[in-house]
Amino acid sequence: MTILAIALTVLTCLACLVWTSRHVMIWREKRSGFILTEDYPGPERDHPMISVLVAAKDEAANIEACVRTMLRQDYPNFEMIVCNDRSADDTPAIVERIAREDPRLRLVSIEQLPEGWCGKNNAMQTGIAASRGQWICMTDADCRQISRRTLSVAMRYALDTRADMLSVLPVLDMRGFWENVVQPVCSGLMMVWFHPDSVNDPTKPHAYANGAFILMRRSAYEAIGTHEAVKDRVNEDMHMAARVKRAGLNLRVVRGGGLYKVRMYTSLRQILHGWGRIFYGTFCTLRRLTLSLVVLIVMGLLPYAAAGLGLALAAAEPAGGAWWLACGIAGVAAAAMQISVIFRFYRLIGAKPALAWSYPLGSIITMICLFIGMSKLRRGAGITWRGTRYPRPQRQ
Repeated sequence: MTILAIALTVLTCLACLVWTSRHVMIWREKRSGFILTEDYPGPERDHPMISVLVAAKDEAANIEACVRTMLRQDYPNFEMIVCNDRSADDTPAIVERIAREDPRLRLVSIEQLPEGWCGKNNAMQTGIAASRGQWICMTDADCRQISRRTLSVAMRYALDTRADMLSVLPVLDMRGFWENVVQPVCSGLMMVWFHPDSVNDPTKPHAYANGAFILMRRSAYEAIGTHEAVKDRVNEDMHMAARVKRAGLNLRVVRGGGLYKVRMYTSLRQILHGWGRIFYGTFCTLRRLTLSLVVLIVMGLLPYAAAGLGLALAAAEPAGGAWWLACGIAGVAAAAMQISVIFRFYRLIGAKPALAWSYPLGSIITMICLFIGMSKLRRGAGITWRGTRYPRPQRQ
C-alpha cells in the first residue's frame, strides 16, 4: 500500500505542477497573445475576390442568419455560394428568396451523393468548382457574423502573414448547462494536441484548422488536391490542414475575437455524438484517443481521487499513513490549482468562470466522447451524420 501511496503522490504532484504551468501560459496569453479583431490594422490597397462557400443540409433554422450576416460584410469584392446538399426542408427556398434581393448570392443544389464521398466534401467541391474567387472562404451554416469586418480583417491578416490557408477560430455560443460544462473541456483537449503556436510554426508537423472559417488561396486548394483528396473524411478541415503543411505551404491559425459566433450543439446528446465524431475524425488512431483519455484522467480526475483516498486512508491509519496524508494534501493542492486555472481559462475564452468547479464533470463527459470515437475504429463501424451513413475510411 505504501508503494501505491508514493506512486499516487508523485503523479498527483506532477499534475499539480502542470496546472501551475498553465497559470504561466494564461498569463503569457493575456500579456502578449494575439487575437484577431475588427480593429486589426492592415494594408487597404488589395481586395482580391473572395468566394464564400457554405455547405447546407437541412439548415432552415440557421441558414438565413448565416447568409444575411455574411452579406453585410464590408469587404468590397466577394460572392457567396450556398451549396444545398440534398436538403429536405426549406433551406433552398430561404436561400433563393435572399438571392433575389442580393445578386452576390447564388444557390447550387446537389441532388445525389457520389459513392465514396462525404456530403459536405462533395458539396464544397461542387460549389468551389462554380466559384470565381482568387481566395476561397469556407464556413458553416451555423456560423453567425457579429462583425461586418470579418472578411476584411481575415483577408488583411492572411496577406500580412503570407498565409496559404488561414483558420480563424470562433467564439463559441454556449447557452445551456451542458454546453458550458463540456464544450470548453473538449476544445481545451484539442489545444493540447494542436496549440496554435505549434501549428503556426513551419518547422513543426502540427496541423489544425477549424472548418467554421477557413480562408484559402485557390492555388493552395488546387495544390493539395482539392476536396477530392479528402473526400471520405468526416473532419476534412483537419486533413486539408495536414496536406497544406506537408506541401510546404503556409498554414496559420488565429484566435478570433468578436468576429463571428457558432453554436455547435444544443443538447447533451448532440454534444456526445458530435464530439465523438470530431475526436474520431481528428485523432484517427487508438493511440491518440487513448493518450487523450489518460490526459483527462490524470489532469481532470486524479486530484480529487487522490485527495479523497489519501485523506480517508490517512485518517484510518494515523500511525502509518504519512504517505497517504501526503497524497491527500497533494490532491487538495492539485484540485485547488486546477479550479483556479480553469476559472481564468474560462474567462479568457468567454465561458462561464462560475462553472470552473464543473471541470471534472466535463472531463467525464469528454471521456465518453472519446470512447464513442474509439467505437468508430472497430471493423465495420461508420458514422451517421445528417442522415447519411459513412463507412470508416480504408486509409487512416
